[in-house]
Amino acid sequence: MSETQQAPRTSTLDTVAVASGDPERDQPWADLGLKADEYARIREILGRRPTSSELAMYSVMWSEHCSYKSSKVHLKQFGEVPQETPIGKMLAGIGENAGVIDIGQGYAVSFKVESHNHPSYVEPYQGAATGVGGIVRDILAMGARPVAVMDPLRFGPLDAPDTHRVLPGIVAGVGGYGNCLGLANIGGEVVFDASYAGNPLVNALGLGVLRHEDLHLAKAAGDGNQVILYGARTGGDGIGGVSILASETFESTGPAKRPSVQVGDPFMEKLLIECTLELFAAGVVNGIQDLGGAGLSCATSELASAGDGGMHCDLERVPLRDSTLAPEEILMSESQERMMAVVEPDHVEEFLAICAKWEVEAAVIGEVTTTGRLEIDWHGERIVDVPPASVAHDGPTYHRPFARPAWQDALQADAAEALPRPTTGDELAATLKTLVASPNLCDKSWVTDQYDRYVRGNTVLSQPEDGGMIRIDDETNLGVALSTDCNGRFAKLDPYTGAQLAFVESYRNVSTVGAVPMAMSDCLNFGSPEDPDVMWQFAEACRGLKDACLELGIPVTGGNVSLYNQTGETAILPTPVVAILGVIEDVTRRTPSGFPAAGERVFVLGETREELSGSEWAHVIHGHLGGLPPQIDLGAERALSTLLVEASRDSVVTSAHDLSDGGLAQALAESSFRNGVGVSVAIEGDAFVGLFSESAARAIVTVTTDNADRLVALAEKHGVPVAPIGHTGGDTIAVQGQFEIAVDELRAAWAATLPDALG
Repeated sequence: MSETQQAPRTSTLDTVAVASGDPERDQPWADLGLKADEYARIREILGRRPTSSELAMYSVMWSEHCSYKSSKVHLKQFGEVPQETPIGKMLAGIGENAGVIDIGQGYAVSFKVESHNHPSYVEPYQGAATGVGGIVRDILAMGARPVAVMDPLRFGPLDAPDTHRVLPGIVAGVGGYGNCLGLANIGGEVVFDASYAGNPLVNALGLGVLRHEDLHLAKAAGDGNQVILYGARTGGDGIGGVSILASETFESTGPAKRPSVQVGDPFMEKLLIECTLELFAAGVVNGIQDLGGAGLSCATSELASAGDGGMHCDLERVPLRDSTLAPEEILMSESQERMMAVVEPDHVEEFLAICAKWEVEAAVIGEVTTTGRLEIDWHGERIVDVPPASVAHDGPTYHRPFARPAWQDALQADAAEALPRPTTGDELAATLKTLVASPNLCDKSWVTDQYDRYVRGNTVLSQPEDGGMIRIDDETNLGVALSTDCNGRFAKLDPYTGAQLAFVESYRNVSTVGAVPMAMSDCLNFGSPEDPDVMWQFAEACRGLKDACLELGIPVTGGNVSLYNQTGETAILPTPVVAILGVIEDVTRRTPSGFPAAGERVFVLGETREELSGSEWAHVIHGHLGGLPPQIDLGAERALSTLLVEASRDSVVTSAHDLSDGGLAQALAESSFRNGVGVSVAIEGDAFVGLFSESAARAIVTVTTDNADRLVALAEKHGVPVAPIGHTGGDTIAVQGQFEIAVDELRAAWAATLPDALG
């Protein structure tokens, strides 16, 4: 008997025939996370009780992670956003493995951001590593060559013991997997807040490049076409990774409980990438799906339901690395580095030959049918016979109750603007020193130095620039820029406005480096959907993002929802992470964020208001969260974006840095640290507000003296407030009439925080 198979357990095998004959058998539907009405609905769909394999498939595919059952009533409003950009229509969007957007010159890019939060808490290294692997396969499945990743991360307090447990492993997992794949890590975030203690957020973004004609979709069409599983063998890791499924649920005499976190092999993934791209180039793939959450259950049901509606598989043909796996476990396993392809019979031999060339194992496990059923056999016994759409797409839809929390008004009334604030130059200087060295504003190179930012040679900008940038075409210098952002404190104060602030900061960061914002993906991280307060936050955040997309003409390419992020009764800050992709026609005209040289003029673009609630100043100095977040003016954001892109394209500005966390003071410090160039500024009015307000729709730019008038004219043309505040030069950061601090002294404090805390 082959090592990839096990003999059929005919005495205990729960077949369709058996299920039809003993309708009253007790089944562990509640243990698998199903509700009574959901189990009843499955019986209604099938006209009988499900087999144990069918029950396992439904339980995972109808889980929150896979079915979006609590969120899809709110997500559907993204369908109101036109799927078109100034360059052209989106090539693939919501519902596909990843979004694909036309960027001109015959090129398209695929990008998407997803979460791997809970696995990364259980097993930090593998949880984070397989999060990267999964998003990369989503990009690959669209026909794109993966070229870059980003990683928005969030942890509990920096000094908390559990943060010291999970952070090093998560960072090592992100870097280890991505570095082995040869993918540049061009950006992300590292944020600390008490609400993430016990529930870190590990979001991963993948970016890939393809020509228009190389686009592939996930569907199984063509009666008689063969279904081929290729990549790593299927093991017992990851069973229950997206649900509470555990192996001993099915077989009391079976193996002990297996690990719920997937185990990654980046070297196999690298072979899988190159193999898949050659398969695409050879024209032997009709449809394709990566195996991520829910494993074979997801791949078979989604491919079948998106195609002609029928598929038959022989499960014993699946190559195994554990011969003791039961059929239910094979269907549920989330073992990594696997793909499923639909191939015409005449192309199977060539497909298998290409796989063999790359030493990637492949097996024909089934074929496309026109029965309208997903039928799976185990050694000749039928164990699954279901309508595939009922598994993949027709899961329950919950209209969860939601209401504005009773505590929201009191929270918003407790404004940070009323807190004691520094009034003297010495107090302002001390505040700046404290903020610069605080966990959320300090140097993150302890993290980013573990990532390869320049592999493949096309990285134009990466951390700590405002946005990451990749060159797409070596001859024309066409490129794309990406940014991810979210301030959860703003979203707690007002989830509608907070989600829009996440959107516009990412939008602004892409504009600041010189790219035109084109498309959005998101990763919506929230607490329990069974809490009406949390569902209100979620509903408001979705509404805010939809309105921002409509106003600014940014299509939604897809995204991810992660719920139940809480420890006990304490939910995380609502964290709708927004990724914006922008296009730049010539990457040689990008704008860096650091001051490039002495003797240049410094200008502030945009209007500064007294907006301190939810700010880093309130958070770090006072441990305070209350009030209203900064105002949103989407028209002002659009005008600023247009100005920044035009100023970059025409070489008017020499540097640009958005104003957000930490306000102008933090931006001046970061811009000085980049090249060791000091700055002297004069602040009109209240110096504290001018330095630490976090008003939106603002940026600082530098220009040579000769270009100052050109900048002012551009600002007037686009209706953007502009104010000269000083000049670059020297080795200090000076605020006239207030304080002067040596750049090296401040940079030393900024750089020491993470190494001192983490060792």
